[in-house]
Amino acid sequence: MNWFNDFWDVIVWFLWIYVVLAYLITIVFVLGDIFRDHSLSGWLKALWVICLVFVPILTVLVYVIARGKGMSERNARGPVTVSEPDDYHPHIYSPSPTDQIAQAQGLLASGSITADEFAALKAKAMA
Repeated sequence: MNWFNDFWDVIVWFLWIYVVLAYLITIVFVLGDIFRDHSLSGWLKALWVICLVFVPILTVLVYVIARGKGMSERNARGPVTVSEPDDYHPHIYSPSPTDQIAQAQGLLASGSITADEFAALKAKAMA
């Protein structure tokens, strides 16, 4: 009879481990959805996170019931990717004036541009 009790103890432990892991995964999905949702203000995001810390089970249930449909739509959209760099930080994507002048100097040396065009490119790079 002792073996039978030990067997069920192991089964109960596995069940609890499953429940805890499922709950942790749910919390990770809820946190990811909170920060992925652009319609929530920063204060509401902070409130959801505070509620997750202090009343986690109830907060997850309320969040999934209240915002579950939007959660699945945001998850279906996938991550936001940037295909091309924007012009918000042009200094990151454009060469320095020294590089521009050196490139123009190379074009002048190869005969691709005239001295007047080189002077114009140099003035543009210095501006």
